[in-house]
Amino acid sequence: MSKANTHVVDSDAQTVLSRLNDWVQLTKLRLASLVSFAAFVGALLAEGRGGSVMNAIEAALWVTASAASGGTLNQVLERDTDRLMDRTKDRPLLTGRISTRNAILVAALLGVGSTAGLWLRFNPLAAMLSLASLFAYVAVYTPLKRVSTLNTVVGALPGAAPPLIGYVAVSGALGNWAISLFAIVFAWQFPHFMSIAWMYREDYKRAGMQMLPGVEGGESIAGRQALVYSLCLLPISMLPGVWGDAGPVYIAGALLLGMAYCVASFRFMAKQTRPRARQLLWTSLIYLPALLTLILCDPAVRAAAVK
Repeated sequence: MSKANTHVVDSDAQTVLSRLNDWVQLTKLRLASLVSFAAFVGALLAEGRGGSVMNAIEAALWVTASAASGGTLNQVLERDTDRLMDRTKDRPLLTGRISTRNAILVAALLGVGSTAGLWLRFNPLAAMLSLASLFAYVAVYTPLKRVSTLNTVVGALPGAAPPLIGYVAVSGALGNWAISLFAIVFAWQFPHFMSIAWMYREDYKRAGMQMLPGVEGGESIAGRQALVYSLCLLPISMLPGVWGDAGPVYIAGALLLGMAYCVASFRFMAKQTRPRARQLLWTSLIYLPALLTLILCDPAVRAAAVK
């Protein structure tokens, strides 16, 4: 192959990778990967001892498709405010790399497909929970960001839903693990959100977003909220042990991870600086996948009967 042809092939490959990266950004697939893992763990727990891993993977993929739909529609609705923020002004919709029409079409296909998939392949309850979560994220949380700092609480509800939906998809009903995982992910989100909102508080102010660190008097409250929720997360994460669903491997690991999260939150509250906010963010990004992995690694968990 000549150098000219090689250059053309390399250029085409770069174009394809660039377009793929645009869709990854638009659907927020990096965040969706964590959603997928949480949903997978919930589904696998519902499968119980000797359950089907492939069935759990399928359930997680449908939940991930719903999350990708929500992430895309969120960016469609926030085009005007995204233009005003440094961290979002280069998103694909704003630069024209992806058209709004195509974004809406893909989001609709993902939303309808995920709901239908959960309904037909699993059960109507999982499908309805997924649809309700998508609606809450797009139609309630997204516009509320312009109105009230309570948007964080509202957004945490659909944010905590994936493991619950994964569990219900397989079991057809709620159970101890579904409740535990929902509560864990709900509480986990607040220190995570506060660290991000504090680091980008000027961006949010400029865009008129009502994020707590960006409103008058809210900057110092963000640190306290992060600490309060990380402290609440400690006993919440112990629920599987209290209910007899997890053994010492999970309990010891959850305790150590929770203490690390509390320390990072306390440091952020004591001195709110960008390095400490970033440290809290990274701690949050380690905490959740590590905790979910602990669940899968604890011999007592998979040995227990589905409750």
